[in-house]
Amino acid sequence: MLRVSYSFLVAFFMLSASLAAQTSAPASTTLTISGDITKPVSLSLADISAMPHKTLKVTNPHDQKEEVYEGVALADLLKLAGAAQGEHLRGAAMATYVLVEAADGYRAVFSLAELDPGIQDSNVLVADKVDGHALDSKVGPLRLVAPLDKRPARWVRMVQSIRVITAPQ
Repeated sequence: MLRVSYSFLVAFFMLSASLAAQTSAPASTTLTISGDITKPVSLSLADISAMPHKTLKVTNPHDQKEEVYEGVALADLLKLAGAAQGEHLRGAAMATYVLVEAADGYRAVFSLAELDPGIQDSNVLVADKVDGHALDSKVGPLRLVAPLDKRPARWVRMVQSIRVITAPQ
């Protein structure tokens, strides 16, 4: 028969509650956009929340459930940071890529051209809400949603930085 002391159980439950509170507490995340751009930016969640939002209705490929994401178009964030777009996206800029990095170390790459609305309607979104609610700590507070990708491998969760990098010649 297993014997567990009352004080051990109390300590265990207090520690569990403390850890749960830490993981579910709102993050004070800052999204940084840096690299080969003219205006590096650092945006708080409040800054992102105040920006014009778009809505995407997608079917989550993992569970085939329909979800509605709200957030800022990645193209708009890149424009804010001074990344080449439109008529300025030519020459060396066509060999530029965007590296999206997550808090857990996951990374995904997009070409700058595939994110430009003048070239392709990719509708990639930096989402801060799903189904009208803030993203939970498992995927948020920010998540990249790439609705045209057949697999969600570039749906980066816990996004914390975006770097624009021109490929070396």
